[in-house]
Amino acid sequence: MHFDAIGRVPGDPILGLMEAYAQDPNPRKFDLGVGVYKDAQGLTSIPQAVKLAEARLVDRQTTKTYIGGHGEPAFGKLISELVLGADSKLISEHRAGATQTPGGTGALRLSADFIAQCLPGRGIWLSNPTWPIHETIFAAAKVKVSHYPYVGSDNRLDVDAMLAVLNDAPKGDVVLLHACCHNPTGFDLSHDDWRRVLDVVRRRELLPLIDFAYQGFGDGLEQDAWSTRLFAAELPEVLITSSCSKNFGLYRDRTGALIVCAKTADKLVDIRSQLANIARNLWSTPPDHGAAVVATILGDPELKRLWADEVETMRLRIAQLRSGLVEALEPHGLRERFAHIGVQRGMFSYTGLTPEQVKNLRDHHSVYMVSSGRANVAGIDATRLDLLAQAIADVCK
Repeated sequence: MHFDAIGRVPGDPILGLMEAYAQDPNPRKFDLGVGVYKDAQGLTSIPQAVKLAEARLVDRQTTKTYIGGHGEPAFGKLISELVLGADSKLISEHRAGATQTPGGTGALRLSADFIAQCLPGRGIWLSNPTWPIHETIFAAAKVKVSHYPYVGSDNRLDVDAMLAVLNDAPKGDVVLLHACCHNPTGFDLSHDDWRRVLDVVRRRELLPLIDFAYQGFGDGLEQDAWSTRLFAAELPEVLITSSCSKNFGLYRDRTGALIVCAKTADKLVDIRSQLANIARNLWSTPPDHGAAVVATILGDPELKRLWADEVETMRLRIAQLRSGLVEALEPHGLRERFAHIGVQRGMFSYTGLTPEQVKNLRDHHSVYMVSSGRANVAGIDATRLDLLAQAIADVCK
């Protein structure tokens, strides 16, 4: 019959980790695999600002009609201001605009199809390592994928190697850069590093695609936007993907945006017409609810302050878990070996543990993380840091 030749593909390894963790009866288990923020109770709770905004929407919303190819206009304006700054000349001069997408992943897929259809022949450069879905999204759009080194064999950021490779990239290619909280490593570029990258991007006439999935989780909402705003101010053309999954807790509501910075207002209109046309064949129009929630929060000073405070609470908790784990490893003589965990940013840490050590953690200590050694720091229980440190010490013997 028609489907007889269709085989089975392996499932997502992270989803497999979720299932294994759920079936593990050990009450002392750790889930450091799945990329969601968890609070001190181990819950991925809905921020209070989101709950208040949702209640307001339920009370005031009068229609469920379509919202158009670029999404909710208020959301597009406010998310652009959050990313580029409320005083951005790009916004006031109508040279930047946002197209609402189903999450940050949707923004990446829209950018991939835009590159394939409107910039044919351009390849894209991804960091090694990077978020695995980056690889599959651009491959699915038939965009040639190449890699630049990011972390050396010593599990340290290697900016010189990164720049050496990008300096030989074909002119006009696209380079994907993580704005902050690099996934999966947690290693972020310094301001000086970013300026060096900017020089190479400008000299090689590369098009930067900045993936901004974790605004507020690194050094703060404004601080994390520094590199993105630098590139937007210094270069004539930039693509930026923004996600509201983590900082607004809107994981399942699929809320994101592709922000385009163009040389002129007229050229932005051209580009946005192409994006709307591409989006029409992907999802037609984006879902409204999450974007309406974000627009309600960012458009209300009181709700925005509450939300910003909640994001800061999440950021500080992650930072405290990082430093706490490093301190807990000290009695085992492992502080120096894992000191990098304390200086990394965001939810994820490239621990430096080998696949065999990760397997031993799972099999003997019920500690679940990705085989690459990437751990979701936000999944750590602060009251059991000593137990986790002991488990890590055991597999490092």
